[in-house]
Amino acid sequence: MANYRDIRYNFGSTAEIHTDFGNMILLEKIIASGDETISFTDKIDSSYKEYIFSFINIHPETDSAAATLGLRDGGTDYDATKLTTAYYSWHNEGDDNTGLSYNVGHDIVGTGFAKMGGDALGNDADQSFSGYMHLFNPSSTTFIKNFFIATNTLTEADYCVTEFTAGYANVTAAIDGIQFKMSTGDIDDGIFKLYGVN
Repeated sequence: MANYRDIRYNFGSTAEIHTDFGNMILLEKIIASGDETISFTDKIDSSYKEYIFSFINIHPETDSAAATLGLRDGGTDYDATKLTTAYYSWHNEGDDNTGLSYNVGHDIVGTGFAKMGGDALGNDADQSFSGYMHLFNPSSTTFIKNFFIATNTLTEADYCVTEFTAGYANVTAAIDGIQFKMSTGDIDDGIFKLYGVN
């Protein structure tokens, strides 16, 4: 009960709760509908030191797609050099296959698009993935730009797959844009949101 009272004391009113979470400022919302790519091009700048992207029920056009991302560093292409690492856990609907593993197939060192979730997204009506991505200090021209991603997927084989990906843009140029797309097919449906964090 002491912990409960502490929580009530710290968050004693809805105004305080609103203030605490008001530090996330919604900058842009994009609703996908048969899009090849989803791009955020003009809201990532020096206004914030941290940006958060949320992915809500992203539904691929085709089975066996993987969600991917590219980073732009001042040019027109989303080909900033990056390094990533990932691990994932899984559990199937049949309740007979579970595990936790490093995902070497999602490592990248280079300019290509990086995978950010399960490899075999399902395109059944009830299948999608959701999650979020943090991008830190993208306007820095001194440091590399760190990011981490957490996603949860219902795959084509009816597996719940939770994946954690981390990495950095290995450039000192500012990152001024980010693009999301599927490894195959379009983004059939879903909501992408971009927040700045004060």
